Amino acid sequence: MSDPISVFVEEIQASRKYRSLRLPEDLLRDLLERELAAGRSQKEAEKLARQKLHNIVAPYLGDPDYPQAKLLLEEAFAFGDPALQKQVCTRLLQAHASTRERLPFLEEFYLALFSVTGRPGSILDLACGLNPLAFPWMGLPLSIRYFACDIHQPRVDLLNHYFQLQGLAAVAEQRDVLADPPPYHVEVAFFFKEAHRFEQRQRGCNRAFWQAVRARWLLVSLPSVSLGGHHSLRDRQRRLVYGVLQGLPWPVVELEIGAELVFCIEKGDEAQT
Repeated sequence: MSDPISVFVEEIQASRKYRSLRLPEDLLRDLLERELAAGRSQKEAEKLARQKLHNIVAPYLGDPDYPQAKLLLEEAFAFGDPALQKQVCTRLLQAHASTRERLPFLEEFYLALFSVTGRPGSILDLACGLNPLAFPWMGLPLSIRYFACDIHQPRVDLLNHYFQLQGLAAVAEQRDVLADPPPYHVEVAFFFKEAHRFEQRQRGCNRAFWQAVRARWLLVSLPSVSLGGHHSLRDRQRRLVYGVLQGLPWPVVELEIGAELVFCIEKGDEAQT
């Protein structure tokens, strides 16, 4: 008989909704295995796993047309005009709600972060979305080591295409960072607008995950208002972050930029050993 978990993985990967994303098998297995381990029936476990997958992939946040996005980037870099390159990156960043909200404050955002951490020589962008396309606003040299991880393969392909055009010493990879934390040792790790969604996937998971991240600084951002902009989320987000950090000897510098709270968590030099 076929393994029911393997059948579930194959069904998801072949489905009209998800087949273009080429989602990693370990993500799909992890979602279902955890629901089954909680004692749920196969049917109920698959239903909950699908609900969590929808939240993880977050199609409601938006995506660009990836083939067209590659062409736009190629054209911009062919002209050799940095202003045009930033214009195209802006257009692509507008396609995803998370980065679109940050656009009015983009330059200020990175200036504020690096005023706390110092100018990093290496970055790890966890569950990155389209954020690496904001590189022109970061004020960093092309020599920086930049690692980006996302579960969405077309997005990863676009980012690697951009890195190549930009001449960056960077790599994007498809990785479920919760199930398989990346091994890279870096000065600064970005974890933007994802901690609350990780909690929805697996309650209490952030503590072990943050401990596994090998970075001197872990920058965790969360929305300070609801997606519609009508409700403050500040108290809820602070409870989440300081609950995760309870008992850990990591100083925190808290920033608010636009509609985003950023918790600059200093894990220390031992994170890079």
